[in-house]
Amino acid sequence: MTAYLPLSAAKRRALHEGVVIPAHPLALTAERELDEMRQRALTRYYMASGSGGIAVGVHSTQFEIRDVGLYEPVLQMAAEEVERATLEHPFLKIAGICGTTEQATAEARVAVSLGYDIGLVSMGGLKGWSETEHLERIKAIADIIPVFGFYLQPSVGGRVFSYAFWREFADIPGVVAIKMAPFNRYQTIDVVRAVCHSQRKDEIALYTGNDDNIVNDLLTVYRFTVDGKPVEKRIVGGMLGHWAVWTKRAVELLERVKQARDSEQISAEWLTLNGQVTDSNAALFDTANGFKGCIAGIHEVLYRQGLLGGIWCLNEEEGLSPGQAEELDRIYRDYPHLTDDEFVSRHVSTWLKP
Repeated sequence: MTAYLPLSAAKRRALHEGVVIPAHPLALTAERELDEMRQRALTRYYMASGSGGIAVGVHSTQFEIRDVGLYEPVLQMAAEEVERATLEHPFLKIAGICGTTEQATAEARVAVSLGYDIGLVSMGGLKGWSETEHLERIKAIADIIPVFGFYLQPSVGGRVFSYAFWREFADIPGVVAIKMAPFNRYQTIDVVRAVCHSQRKDEIALYTGNDDNIVNDLLTVYRFTVDGKPVEKRIVGGMLGHWAVWTKRAVELLERVKQARDSEQISAEWLTLNGQVTDSNAALFDTANGFKGCIAGIHEVLYRQGLLGGIWCLNEEEGLSPGQAEELDRIYRDYPHLTDDEFVSRHVSTWLKP
């Protein structure tokens, strides 16, 4: 028996139509303590940008929040800001969930108690677990909160799962969406094909987390033959650390993608834009150094915009890699159409008010 209320019809419709879901960062002071004012300002920024939800307690929020007692407070602050806001569209509150089954189910209960709609379940950090053990863990979590699956790339703690795994995953009641972030086209197709072969294919929304292929993921129609008939599925939106910055432009991008898909007029210019977005992500996520500065890169942009007071992380060893700031300078210079600094500058003082 489930412990949660099902998604409202409006939220379910928004999830399946596709929305921008930023992965919420963590605002800290120079003493590496929670900066509540700026933490709340970030949530306000994402709502004002037109995003359709936020993911809190995820990698961009820093997994170390669990070690310093900040998991529940950070989720609560975001939930409070969403509840206070007057929004004209449905807004999804998504909680990051990780760890062993015991830890993950405990976090799921916290999220439900705070009014979160869905749990984004990480499958990283569970070395030695079989695919069957992973599936049993997902089933236990789905009994508490609707599940947003997460295919995480191995280079940052994930692992490769088989097509058979995703086929069983899609059949689990309570799975409402899957974020694909293997940074690998073959593995992304495994997930989409598995969902298309499931009887629950229309109940599961697909989201990109492939920061190296955002635009192309959103434009592609996947088509497979199932029981002799063609079945199509789209990646409808994105849940991305990349979209934690320049969020206003991300919202505009997704709307343009939807218009292009509806008109079936996909020009070659979209391929150029995909390359530009991927290039900007390389600087933001520090791909040259194996993603070492990925969180600091997000913080650097938010710091330049005045939303953060610095780029501090809970882990004192995390920071910008040599040359990463210069790469971000290049992105600002070469792709000003991807940034939303003007929008932020007009509103940041309002968002920073108590």
